[in-house]
Amino acid sequence: MGGRRFRGLALVAVGLVAALAVGACGADEDSGGDAAAPAMDGGAAREQPAAGGADRDQAAPGGTGGADLRVDQRSIIYTGTMQIRVDDVEAASLEAVTAVTAAGGFVGGDRRSSRSAEARAVLTLRVPADKFAGVIDQLAGLGRQERREIRTEDVTEQVVDLDARIATQRARVESARKLLAQASSVDELVRLENEVGTRQADLAALEARKRRLADLTALSTITVTLLGQDASTAEEEADLGFRSGLDGGWTAFRASARIALTVLGAVLPFAVVIGVPLWLLLLWRRRRARRTPPPGPGAMPQPGLGPMPPGPAGPAEAPVSAPPPVPAARSGP
Repeated sequence: MGGRRFRGLALVAVGLVAALAVGACGADEDSGGDAAAPAMDGGAAREQPAAGGADRDQAAPGGTGGADLRVDQRSIIYTGTMQIRVDDVEAASLEAVTAVTAAGGFVGGDRRSSRSAEARAVLTLRVPADKFAGVIDQLAGLGRQERREIRTEDVTEQVVDLDARIATQRARVESARKLLAQASSVDELVRLENEVGTRQADLAALEARKRRLADLTALSTITVTLLGQDASTAEEEADLGFRSGLDGGWTAFRASARIALTVLGAVLPFAVVIGVPLWLLLLWRRRRARRTPPPGPGAMPQPGLGPMPPGPAGPAEAPVSAPPPVPAARSGP
């Protein structure tokens, strides 16, 4: 009886210990979950300011990817085309060059034709981008402005993309150089040298594109055409009508006649040097053929002249018959 009671107490004690152990594990898990929750909340709280910062960057004027792309920070290419009617083309050209030089620019091209009132000058001017509008206004004051066209091209995204690609390509070149310094065989050395050369060539191409964009954005281009009072324009030459057609036909005729005369002048020396002797030779042979009498019907062929042509056929001669045979003499009394 005492043994059964002892075994019952032992089982009760084991059950209590097991219950306490399970309760302790549950408490640990709850405390761990409570501790992890603030950590996750804190991580989310730390991520929210970053996301908010990105939203602020995107909400900023012209902001993309954290770059400062406001209007005054954008890369814009300005290109202008003007046509101005002036009294003196040479004087107006000098004033245009002076205005561009004073603004810090230079003349990129100069094409002129001086024909008094029909004079024409086409100037290609490069001016700093911040002086573009001022120079345009100065050029418009040289005479009577007939045409003005201003074009802009925003290349900000191209510049940002090139900057990122250049940085990445430079890192690739450096990593290839490090591997080249650690090459342990000739084959590996040759392969890495080729790789370094290829990456450097790609980097040079990207840098050249960046310099080209930098030049176009730093210096704007203005193409100004200065016309005399009687100089024709492309619009006037393109007009339709009888007079325009007559002028075009006369111009084409003169061009064709000029080409024909040019070809004739080129062929005439050959015709004189080769054609005249050939014509004299043919004339001499014809005269010689007329002076030589034709051969008679019974003429014998001469050596070197070939067979004589057959003469007219005469009357046919009768065939000559042979004499009859003579009988032999008889012998007898």
